[in-house]
Amino acid sequence: MAASSPICLALCYTDKLTCIAPQSGKMLTAADTQNVDREDDVSLDANDFDQAVEKYHLALDEFMKGNPAPAKKLFSQREDVTLGNPFGPFAHGWKQVVETMEKAASNYRDGDAAGFENIAKCVTSELAYLVEVERLRSKVGGRSDVTPLALRVTSVFRPEDGLWKIVHRHADPITTAQPADSVLRR
Repeated sequence: MAASSPICLALCYTDKLTCIAPQSGKMLTAADTQNVDREDDVSLDANDFDQAVEKYHLALDEFMKGNPAPAKKLFSQREDVTLGNPFGPFAHGWKQVVETMEKAASNYRDGDAAGFENIAKCVTSELAYLVEVERLRSKVGGRSDVTPLALRVTSVFRPEDGLWKIVHRHADPITTAQPADSVLRR
């Protein structure tokens, strides 16, 4: 992808594509983006996306054992990749994301991915997202017992070189209603 390629956001409920030019921040129409050099002119459909999600889930199973390698293979290695996990602030850029994944995986061992509750999914030719509750089990930190945990997760994918790659993942442990003051730092 050329350095000046627009950032595109799919609005799935309207079937429209909103793009933002990276240097000017100007909103572009789909017609404005037709002359942009792009390497992502691949037709990846919902079936391809479902296969990518299956690989993602298998990689999370390994992650719960402390092995981040399969998950790292599924992430974009471009500098706009981001990761927000329950152990710290957002990571931005491939180097930070890899370091964050490795540190996060080191908190888990002897675990597995027990199941995934799909909340929402949207797939377009430019972008896809997945909203899930991940049901996981692992020995966390210094604990000696395998403990169940659930994460609320949003993952954003885009096609890169004919494959769906994760460009953003945000995971946190909030899976039930919380009181208003729970957002206050204590």
